[in-house]
Amino acid sequence: MPESTKSEPARAAPLISVIIPVYNRRSVVGRAVESVLAQTCTDFEILVVDDGSNDGTGEFLLDEFGQHGDVRVLRCDANDGVSAARNSGLALARGEWMAFLDSDDEWKPRKLERQMEALNECGLKVCHTEEIWIRNGVRVNPHKHHRKYGGRIFLRALPLCVMSPSSIVIHRSVFDRIGHFDESLPACEDYDFFLRLTCRYDVVYLEEELMVKYGGHEDQLSRAHYAMDRFRVKALNRILEENAPLTDQERETARRTLVKKARIVHDGALRRGNSELAASMKVYLERWELGDGRW
Repeated sequence: MPESTKSEPARAAPLISVIIPVYNRRSVVGRAVESVLAQTCTDFEILVVDDGSNDGTGEFLLDEFGQHGDVRVLRCDANDGVSAARNSGLALARGEWMAFLDSDDEWKPRKLERQMEALNECGLKVCHTEEIWIRNGVRVNPHKHHRKYGGRIFLRALPLCVMSPSSIVIHRSVFDRIGHFDESLPACEDYDFFLRLTCRYDVVYLEEELMVKYGGHEDQLSRAHYAMDRFRVKALNRILEENAPLTDQERETARRTLVKKARIVHDGALRRGNSELAASMKVYLERWELGDGRW
């Protein structure tokens, strides 16, 4: 993977590595990078991973930030997806803590400062924050089921993703234990990652609006893939198969959630004449609908 910055004397490892994956978002990625550069906590490096953009995003990044000492622009030849881009950033990150920012989102200036204060105070390894939602240029209120929590939140993470990748700061040792983002999932990779995380780690939640999440644009993954629950079913099956450290209640709730989602996708696929998708969901139903798939 080529890198933009010229050779220079080695610098001390930063406290935080900020990883920004981007694909064809020339018009907004600068806002994301600038919001990191405006942080009150300044002990960071920024790794912008251009995932094979063909709209001039890579050229824009090099022109705007290629000479900035805190910014490294990493360019991939192929568009391998957001998980591969994040993992590429992780492979080159030098920080003790990892933070992620989607290219269409932005941070408030004190985000990293407040998160590091909270993490230092409690001694945990994961922190996420409240967020502001902007959709089609208008602020909207999240639904109740999107409410954020702290502590052991695995059960709350089962219905849908309850942490935003753009809000989290994670100690690098966490990845050694749970692995990186699953590159085989074209969507819901964050759901899969957070299931693996929340069954092993308590999380700190800051009830402060420290990031802005933008939505409503055409290139969002939720619009690119139909029947998104099919990917969540795969993630749930993985958690159950690998015998993750779950309580009996958590394991049973995960099983029931898998069955519910697989049934919805299965029945919808049959109505649409998608026999292949229906058959794939039937495999999960046959394994988990009547009880523990290990029996």
